[in-house]
Amino acid sequence: MSNSSRQLFSPKFTRLNNLLGLGVFLISAWVYWSTIEPTASFWDCSEFIAIDYKLQIGHPPGAPFLQLIAHLVSLLTFGDVHKVAPYINRVSATCSALTIMFLFWTITWFAKKLVEKHGDFTESKMYAVLGAGLIGSLAYTFTDSFWFSAVEGEVYAMSSCFTAMVFWCITKWERSEHNQKDGLF
Repeated sequence: MSNSSRQLFSPKFTRLNNLLGLGVFLISAWVYWSTIEPTASFWDCSEFIAIDYKLQIGHPPGAPFLQLIAHLVSLLTFGDVHKVAPYINRVSATCSALTIMFLFWTITWFAKKLVEKHGDFTESKMYAVLGAGLIGSLAYTFTDSFWFSAVEGEVYAMSSCFTAMVFWCITKWERSEHNQKDGLF
């Protein structure tokens, strides 16, 4: 890829990539927060909500970091036990929305790398890369299994969030090794 096309589209791509990533986060957060379970579900979610609220010991292997975060969030209910379940469910919804944001940035990183391998990174290719990120991340937002775990107080949402964040950090490390500036931070 020529230096002129890299310099021409890199700031624009960076700005659009960051804004669209945050937009995808807001869309998915709104969808998940709008559809959270208003109470505790009938399986492990009820146990997780109870142990998070009282900061007790859950079944092995447990999820201690989730329990600490959910307990801190449950303190925002100021003792109103009717609000505990929705608050803890919102922790999962927020973690799932963050997962979608990191997925968007990972998709655009892979797509940009693939495009640059086969020629110049033109403006039309830039929009194709951003479109691929939007389609891929928003498609995953609305998959049945991910949406189902996003709206209830379970460990899967936070686990997905940390997995996506670590993978995104790997892409940031690779970019810093090659002195590329095309993403958030």
